[in-house]
Amino acid sequence: MARTTLAACIAAAALWAAGAQAAQTAQERLDEAARKEGKVFIEAGNAEGLSIAVVKDGKASFYDFGTVERGKARAPTADTVYEIGSITKTFGSLLLAQAVLEHKAQLGDDMRRYLPPGDYPGLAYEGRPVTLQQLVSTTSALPDNLPESLALAAKQAKPGEAPFVLVAGLNRYTPPQFLADLHGAKLQREPGKTPAHSNVAAQVVGLIDAKLLGKPFETLLAERIERPLGMASGTDKARAAQMAVGYTNEGRVAPVWDAPVTRAAGGLRYSSRDMAKYVARQLDESDPAVKLTHQPQWGDPGEFAIGFNWIIDTTIEGQRHFVHSGGTFGFASFMEVYPGTGYGVVLLANRSANNTQGQLQMAANHIRDQVFGKPAAEAALEKAFAEHGYGDVAGTVAEVARTYPGLHLSENYLNGWGYRLLQQEKRPKDAVQVFAYNVAQHPQSFNPYDSLAECQEALGEREHAIANYRLSLERNPDNEHAKTRLAELAPAKP
Repeated sequence: MARTTLAACIAAAALWAAGAQAAQTAQERLDEAARKEGKVFIEAGNAEGLSIAVVKDGKASFYDFGTVERGKARAPTADTVYEIGSITKTFGSLLLAQAVLEHKAQLGDDMRRYLPPGDYPGLAYEGRPVTLQQLVSTTSALPDNLPESLALAAKQAKPGEAPFVLVAGLNRYTPPQFLADLHGAKLQREPGKTPAHSNVAAQVVGLIDAKLLGKPFETLLAERIERPLGMASGTDKARAAQMAVGYTNEGRVAPVWDAPVTRAAGGLRYSSRDMAKYVARQLDESDPAVKLTHQPQWGDPGEFAIGFNWIIDTTIEGQRHFVHSGGTFGFASFMEVYPGTGYGVVLLANRSANNTQGQLQMAANHIRDQVFGKPAAEAALEKAFAEHGYGDVAGTVAEVARTYPGLHLSENYLNGWGYRLLQQEKRPKDAVQVFAYNVAQHPQSFNPYDSLAECQEALGEREHAIANYRLSLERNPDNEHAKTRLAELAPAKP
């Protein structure tokens, strides 16, 4: 009996050692991937500093690069604080989901029902109100920002001065002024139809959270999210000493954004240690509120959908994928979670350049690929294009799909693939073929046309770019990027 027990113990110890070695190998693979991508990101000049948190199978790992302040050897840590920008919107949405589950409201309710008393004549379309569902699905048709006078002042500012004009104005902007402007605001289009960024919608969600749950947004945030998760405060000014210095697109030290009225839209500040706890919560769909925020409120999750501010799609191998990014006047952020695999990542950088969020997303993609390996279908797809080139994208995709019938290429995936070829690999002639294929697959969606036009611009195909920007605007008249590009490429004649 004793000998059997000893043998069992030896066998168990061997199994434990093998498991520990495998876990260590997986951890080493993650460490190598994150360190490599962080180093590449900083050496490419994308930001002065970068902090990454990866949550895998319940364990958080942290990686930091560069400096918190240009010209100083002050490396960031997992406790360095960054502005997280629009990822903030998912916090207000989570509070609203809690209120809905507590039967304090329904998603189909008129949002005006929960606003301070008053007349909001412009916040309905042909008599139909904006609903709570439309607020969180980014289809409310509310203006992007208020007050409109401040947006105009920023447009008229000298080059490089817009962030300073905006921050100064927003830091003076009060809740009563916001409500007064909201009384006079008008919907930009029919609600429920087209997703569009709106800080105003997120600010309204913060007001509604306070109304439904009976406390100010900051108090709800602390009591219902931060303290239960063990996160530090995202609004406490005492953390200023831990803040990285943010830099604008032009490389200037960014102004400090501390506008309480816009807090629910993009005003939270956290470290990667804080955000790792938030990532872990988003991976836990046993939480009914988290599960609700992950339910599509607009669109098709197989292609492109939006939950409670989360962008939702399905990966090439069929995994559900939730994404949000953020940008302020001096910071950029990116977060994604895969609840089906227990994996999530957040990246925080202290620069707000035009493409910083995209570069953070690319780094996140590379880390995940190195940790898990490329899906077999994706590897086959890459091999096929390496062999055949991009002259017949549809034919090559069809050939791979015969071997991998589960191959899933969403609009979002194709768009990201095109931009990798265009921006990272500097192969615009190949990229334009992928963008054109995306247009053919999704002819009623505005974004594929916009991306195709941007690539055609890079190739010097001005007339083709103009035509596709116009096609994008036909499908979404509020596509600001297409409007801006057309104003430069084909200005209206006086």
